[in-house]
Parts: sequence; C-alpha cells; structure tokens
Amino acid sequence: MPYSNFASMPCTLSRPAALLGERWTLLLLRQIFLGTRRFEDFQATMDISRSVLTDRLNVLLQENVLKRVPYHEDGRTRHEYRLTEKGRDLYPVLMALRTWGEKWMAPDEEESFHLHHRDCGGGVRAKVECTECAAELTARDVQVTARQ
Repeated sequence: MPYSNFASMPCTLSRPAALLGERWTLLLLRQIFLGTRRFEDFQATMDISRSVLTDRLNVLLQENVLKRVPYHEDGRTRHEYRLTEKGRDLYPVLMALRTWGEKWMAPDEEESFHLHHRDCGGGVRAKVECTECAAELTARDVQVTARQ
C-alpha cells in the first residue's frame, strides 16, 4: 500500500502515522519541544538539508501542527515556528516514544538529556490511564469494541 494512502484510511492510528511516520518529522518535533524556533537553528542542530527541512515544516504548517510567527531581526521581518494546540497535544506521543526508547534502545541507560518536572524535580514519563477511574493501563487491561 502506498504511504500516502494511510492518511485516508478510517483509522485514528494510520492518519497520525501518515503525518508523523517520516523520521525527520519526529526529530523536528523533538527540537521544537526543546525550544528551537528558527529555520537556521533547526538546520544547525539537526544537520538536515534545507529542502527536507522546508518540506517537513510545510507539512506541519499545512496540518496546523505549527504556525509561523513573525519577528524582527536586523531591520527585517522573519518568521519562527511555534506549536499550535494541535502540536502541543503531540507532547505525550513524543514522551511515550522517548520512554520506550530509554527502556529498549538506550545502551547502558544512556540518555542525551534528562527531563524533570519544574515544580518538584521528579522525572517525566508517559502514562496511559482510564478516563473514568484514572487507573494506569497496559494493553492487557483494554478491551477493543466496534464503534456503534
């Protein structure tokens, strides 16, 4: 099946996969959540080509994950990239991938950076929970039913 067909499938996992499945997109989102906002800074921190970066940014703009915000520098108006509400809602997704990566793919528990809660200093992890009772869930705790 062509990659582009994922976006039109009636599945709430295939549609995000079509948007986020390209490796540079996830790394770009990581940089945005780490505070990178400007094109040149993305290029410098990610070692990504201008054409690929432009393409990935345009996709995220078209999907309303990012917005362009003007700023002034050296008498010129330029733009930086900011997360929209839709984009900020991707934070738990990235944290879930990071948590999984730390457990299964980090040699000797090596991390490139640590995340801490600003208020208490505790570590950060993703969690899946019940919307009714707030119990933490695993795949074995969830029952799948057809939509009525």
